Amino acid sequence: METVLKATARDGRGKGAARRLRADGLVPGVLYGHGMDPVSISLSSQDLLHFFHATHGAATVVDLDVDGTKFLAIPREIQRDYLHGRYVHIDFLEVRRDEKVKMSIEIHETGEAPGVRSGGVIEHHLREVEIECLPGDVPEQITADVSGLELGDMLRLGDITVPGGVIFLTDPNTPVISVVTPAALRTEADLGLPGEEAAPEAAEAPAEAAEGEAPAEPAPEPEG
Repeated sequence: METVLKATARDGRGKGAARRLRADGLVPGVLYGHGMDPVSISLSSQDLLHFFHATHGAATVVDLDVDGTKFLAIPREIQRDYLHGRYVHIDFLEVRRDEKVKMSIEIHETGEAPGVRSGGVIEHHLREVEIECLPGDVPEQITADVSGLELGDMLRLGDITVPGGVIFLTDPNTPVISVVTPAALRTEADLGLPGEEAAPEAAEAPAEAAEGEAPAEPAPEPEG
């Protein structure tokens, strides 16, 4: 059963109307989709906070109750003021239970990579994956198991188990997670660690200085 969010249709538009809504503890939004005319709505800011806290910010399907009429919808284009910890605007896309939807889902890692215990660090290449599925099959997240990654290994999208009823639209060869040498160590290796053999040019420089001779200046050309 989907979560129910209550909303109210609103007439006022523009920045002034939106500011007044937020001052009253409401969040302006829009419901659209399936050829319907976009409907301007407002929702309780507290209801949205509780909703996204309960779903951990994951993509999910919701029963949007607009003045007593329910619409199956997915939150899209979520705007948030992180400084003040509030939502500024939110759009909802109406969907049908028997029609597939396309959306982005977050990728979360699980397990502990052996390569990390060997001194490596996890490097993320892809945070979200584009999927297609029926609304009832929308997963809260995609899980990437890193427990088999040694230092230098990489997990690609094609290595991740696809949830039932879901199709990945992103290229399966796309890198997702790898275990790499820490950047600081890579930088030291590039510059040359203390005690390493000097480059040929550096080794020749002291020999030239020991001669104590200044570079010979070219002889003046004869006049005339």
